[in-house]
Amino acid sequence: METTGGMAASGGIIAVIWLALFILIIASMWRVFTKAGQPGWGCIIPFYNIYLMLKIAGKPGWWLLLFFVPVVNLIISIVVIIALANSFGKGVGFAVGLLLLPLIFYPILAFGSAQYIGPQQAGDVI
Repeated sequence: METTGGMAASGGIIAVIWLALFILIIASMWRVFTKAGQPGWGCIIPFYNIYLMLKIAGKPGWWLLLFFVPVVNLIISIVVIIALANSFGKGVGFAVGLLLLPLIFYPILAFGSAQYIGPQQAGDVI
């Protein structure tokens, strides 16, 4: 009996931590979208959030179709994240952080001092 209670308690703790991280990511993405002049609620709508991210990064909307192609979607994701970092005046190092540690770098982008400068002013990498 005690083992079952301990497992239930640890499962509850894990669920609370997961929920907190989920809320952090949604709040961060919402803030990034609003900083870029897009509707914040767009971050919670599947596929539309990718389309908005492409707009923020200055990439064409038809690239959304490339996210459905295996392997190509990985490459396009990297290109879009680099362009997203550039749109906020950040470099490739910050883009690597967005790729590898999104739980840290998206809140930094969202709640930090970074301002959206747009893709044309930032200079497109690719």
